[in-house]
Amino acid sequence: MKVDELLKHLENIKTNEDEIGEKREIADYLARKLSVDKSLYIYFIITKDRKMYEFVSYKKLLESNKISSDDAYVYVENSYFIGYDPARYLYPFLSYGSKESLVNAYLSKLGFSSSYATPLPGLRYIAIVVRILNVGRMSVEVTDIGTVAINMKLPTLVYDILGTKYIDDYDISDIASQLYSQKLFAGHDSYEAEDIIRGYYESHDASLAKEVEAIRDAYNRIFKPYRIEYDLETKQFIPT
Repeated sequence: MKVDELLKHLENIKTNEDEIGEKREIADYLARKLSVDKSLYIYFIITKDRKMYEFVSYKKLLESNKISSDDAYVYVENSYFIGYDPARYLYPFLSYGSKESLVNAYLSKLGFSSSYATPLPGLRYIAIVVRILNVGRMSVEVTDIGTVAINMKLPTLVYDILGTKYIDDYDISDIASQLYSQKLFAGHDSYEAEDIIRGYYESHDASLAKEVEAIRDAYNRIFKPYRIEYDLETKQFIPT
C-alpha cells in the first residue's frame, strides 16, 4: 500500500465492537507474560498468533525470511523503574519515551526503518508496560496506532521524512519532541501535564484537581487506551 493510501486509510479507522475485547486480551497477555519472566528488554513485537519476540530478534528473523512482516500485530514498550512516578504509571502515553515508541510503531506500519522500526504493515496496536519493581506493581495500556496517529497529528509531523527509506534516530527524536510539545492536554503540552499530575499526587496540591481531571479527559479522548493494573507479587489484577 502506498503511503498516501495508508494515511487515508488511517484517517478512516473506526472503533469496532471487537476492539475493546482485543485490547483486553493483549493487556492481560502482557501482564501475565512480563510478570513472570521480568524481561529487561525494552521493545517487543507480538504476532497475530500471540507470540512475543524481542524487537531486534524479530527484525533479524524478518531479514532472514524466517517470519512474515504481516504477522506483527502489537508494538510493545516494556519499561521498568525503581521509584513510583504517578505520571509515568497512571498516564504512560504522556512520556517522551512513549512518544518515540509511537513514532517507531507508526513508521513501521508505514513501511519504514529506524533503529527500532522496521516494515510491519500488519501492526494494529501499541502497548506501554510500566513496572515499578520496588513497589511490585505494573500498569499496561493498549491503544490503536491509527487512532492515536490521527489524534496526535502524526501524519503531518512525519510528512517531510517519508521520502526516505531509513529514518535517522535524530528524526525520531525530533518528531517525538514535536509530539511532546503539542498543547493537546487541556491547554498543556505533555511535559506540563506530567508536572501537574506529579504536583497533584506527590505534593497533594488539591488546587490542581480540576486540571488533572481535564488532562485525564483529554488523555482518554486522544489515546482511548484499555488499561489494567497488576500486582507483581500476588500475580493478581488490581481493580482500577
